[in-house]
Formats: sequence, C-alpha cells, structure tokens
Amino acid sequence: KEILEKYHDLFTLQWEGVIGNTCVPSQAEWEQLLTNCSAFLFYGMERFTSHVLVNWLVAMNIPKCRLVILLDLVRSQQSYQRITNSDIHKSCLRIALERPTETAMLLSLTGVGSVIATQWYTTLQENAERLETLFENLLSFGKTTGQTVHILQK
Repeated sequence: KEILEKYHDLFTLQWEGVIGNTCVPSQAEWEQLLTNCSAFLFYGMERFTSHVLVNWLVAMNIPKCRLVILLDLVRSQQSYQRITNSDIHKSCLRIALERPTETAMLLSLTGVGSVIATQWYTTLQENAERLETLFENLLSFGKTTGQTVHILQK
C-alpha cells in the first residue's frame, strides 16, 4: 500500500482495484479490472491463476491491457492449505496451465502486450522489493519494460 501511495501521482490519475485481504474479487470483478486497464498488477499469495478461472481467462479478449505484472508465488501455511484443497479437484494438465510460463502465454494469447512475472516461490518482502524497483524504473525514470526487467535480473 505504501508503494502504491508513493507512486500514485507520478503515473496516473486513477488507480483502481482491490487492496487487502478483506474482499476476494469475483470472476466478474477480475474481468472488469483486466478489461478496463492499460496495466494490471497482481501482488498476492500463491499463483495468480489460483484466483481466476483459467477457462474464463482463455476466453477473454483484453487488448487494451498493455502490461500485466504478476508478483505472486508467495506461500504461507494458510495459502498452501487453500491451494492444496483447490488443486485436489484439478487434473495434472489443468494445474500445469497455472504455472508461470503457461500463465504468461495465456495472457499473451488474450491480447496482453507484455507480462512480467515471478517464476519461482518467493517472499512478500522480496516481491515488495521487486515492486519498488519496477515502479521506480517504469514510473520515476521512464524506462521501458525491457530495461526494467533487465535491472530486476541483476
């Protein structure tokens, strides 16, 4: 929340979305957020695709969304239990579609211009540092997504 407030005035007049863990967005809210944005940020626990329905995602057309940033793959005991209970009802192929590379491909097929995503499990603190680096370079310094990802790789 602090990072969003810090960069709020640098880039856009309106940040729209859901912050916190008091409300879980419905599939319709996910769709509205994705289809009405030029950039989408997911900063949360487990896989992004464990929060949205993959069948629903592949049917979307979201060409207005030029950038999706997925800072996910954070695991706690509670989130691990939730994802384990959810995955029990999915096939191995379905779970494979929810991996980072496959998620990026699915988002690309829906029309998203660029996807920046974590590829392995991490901590909230490490994702906060990544978000700070992303916003600093994209919003403050005006670097391209490619330049910013290169900085993150260092």
